[in-house]
Amino acid sequence: MSSNPFDDPDGKYLVLINEEGQHSLWPEFAEVPQGWSVALPAADRPSAVAYVNTHWTDMRPRSLARAMGEA
Repeated sequence: MSSNPFDDPDGKYLVLINEEGQHSLWPEFAEVPQGWSVALPAADRPSAVAYVNTHWTDMRPRSLARAMGEA
């Protein structure tokens, strides 16, 4: 078992998203930080990573994409 809950291959993770469209894997037991909401409920790590890879295809913050006229 990993000592870092963000790297635990057997852990359950939420996928969080913020207003800028940025995604984060978050251990299911940890409180969701202010400014973030749950995009995917608790899932195993591979499923959570797959969700992020599918849904977060533009790494730019939304505000930057908008400023560039691309969002």
